[in-house]
Amino acid sequence: MTEVKLHIYDVTNSDSDKTNNTIVQINKIFKDRIGLGGIFHSAIQVFGDEEWSFGYCEEGSGVFSCPSGKNPMYTYRECVVLGKTNLSISKFNQILRELSREWPGESYDLLSKNCNHFCDELCERVGVPKLPGWVNRFANAGDTAVEIAGNTAFRFRQAKTEIVSASKVAYRFLLGANSNAAASSESSGISNRGTPRFQATWFKNLVSTPKPTESSEVGVRSGDSLLHRGQT
Repeated sequence: MTEVKLHIYDVTNSDSDKTNNTIVQINKIFKDRIGLGGIFHSAIQVFGDEEWSFGYCEEGSGVFSCPSGKNPMYTYRECVVLGKTNLSISKFNQILRELSREWPGESYDLLSKNCNHFCDELCERVGVPKLPGWVNRFANAGDTAVEIAGNTAFRFRQAKTEIVSASKVAYRFLLGANSNAAASSESSGISNRGTPRFQATWFKNLVSTPKPTESSEVGVRSGDSLLHRGQT
């Protein structure tokens, strides 16, 4: 049986020392004090002294390795033993080859397909528990927000369509009512012809209201094309 280790880093690969220090402080507060989570890079070590992870690149696989606990792009935080696997080295190498094909660098997404998602997938294939929830909680929360926002926008458009359809039906009904009222007035001498026509005009104005611009639609943009290979 071979131990499967998770190596966790603070994401301090910004060109700005101020930004890096801010991230470290965020991680200290939200992870160390509150236990909620933070902004982390992760990698998995199984055999040998190499750790495996995933990051953005324009061409080829996003799967890469480096000496365990020594990724120069980030600040090392801690190691967590996730369990043990009975896989052989050859089987593990086969899994890595499969993942290398399935995880191209250009498919990287900060919220939905980052290094932590890759480590979860690798853990599942070697038969150990996935990452602790706090490691990728911020990204998962962001991805959920994107999904909720998208669903909200769809429901808004759907509701608007139903309202307009109902208004059109009511408008056609009032047109018919107006015609019937006009015919009835001529035959009975009633002089209150204005009311149905006024209501029909009001519904006509309702259904012809200009559509909202695209800027008023709910939208969330996710990902960052400026991230380079190895970023979480």
